[in-house]
Amino acid sequence: MNTEKMQAMVAYLNQAQLDAAIISNWHDVAYLTGFESDPIERVLVLALFADRDPFLFGPALEVNAMRESGWPYAAFGYDDHENPWALIAQHLGAVKRVGIESDDLTVARFNALQAALGDVALTTDVSGHLNNLRLIKTDAEIDKMIAAGRDADLAVQFGIDALQIGASERGVAASLEYRLKQQGVAGMSFESLVQFGEHAADPHGSTSLRELQAGELVLFDLGTMTNGYASDVTRTVAFGAVSDEARRIYDVVLAAQLAAQNAAKIGMTAAELDAVARDVIEAAGYGQYFSHRLGHGLGASVHEYPSIMAGNDLILQENMVFSIEPGIYVPGVAGVRIEDSVYLTKDGAVPFTHFSKELTIIEP
Repeated sequence: MNTEKMQAMVAYLNQAQLDAAIISNWHDVAYLTGFESDPIERVLVLALFADRDPFLFGPALEVNAMRESGWPYAAFGYDDHENPWALIAQHLGAVKRVGIESDDLTVARFNALQAALGDVALTTDVSGHLNNLRLIKTDAEIDKMIAAGRDADLAVQFGIDALQIGASERGVAASLEYRLKQQGVAGMSFESLVQFGEHAADPHGSTSLRELQAGELVLFDLGTMTNGYASDVTRTVAFGAVSDEARRIYDVVLAAQLAAQNAAKIGMTAAELDAVARDVIEAAGYGQYFSHRLGHGLGASVHEYPSIMAGNDLILQENMVFSIEPGIYVPGVAGVRIEDSVYLTKDGAVPFTHFSKELTIIEP
């Protein structure tokens, strides 16, 4: 249990004059309580109070696991045929003002909770405060992400090992994930993305059955989880000799990624860091083909606050963790993205993924 952050949330409830808060994002529940479980379609919440002990509430089949996780307070469950929101209302007792996570609670669930609570006001969003609590990582959190980064580097190598003419994107992804499991890695932080050739020019395309041919770039975007913390890395490699334009695109992306990673420092804004990489790509004539933000925060979730992007004037601070991942995606030609996840120190950005960023060429 993250006692310090729980106490900070209780202090916030008192400051905001809230009687309680319902934490419904399971990543936030795990972050605060130490109990990690994705309830899928079921309900899992943490109820925090300004003046009394919290409780966990979830599926009845999870209650023993809640207690065994080290959670020292009450844990309540519900059976599938029961109305969880009515039971939560009963356990909340006499409250008048309750905060919610508006960026997580669906309209249907909000309405169900409001109906169960009657005249209780659900008007205060606590999402922003939780984001700020998670923004600055402890040394222990960073250590876990460093370990996850080592596993991510290993995953890239396993993916490269699986490359051969006729291999499918999906087959390569399955191979690298299988080998990671054999090494004892608990799981991925998101579904591994493998894209060949011009398919990589779709920056959020899915891993498909497309088969690999000689002379194509191969993009790997993947991450792992270690003790509840995420890594995220992207590498693009060449399977045989690639075209001059594909090589030029690669060189520009690498220059942009290195420029941003070397420039990152405490006190600059997220927008200023985004501009460092974007300026390199625009100067090379590929500005229109860099179609996403430079990076995102990560920690207990692989995508979390903040966004490293234009228009975000958030000041970068020590022990913030985020990705730096510029890309160029030219339809019908090639897609290249290079990404490291970094933590910010007084001396600049320190990556926790270390697989070589020089263009790796694999002989078919």
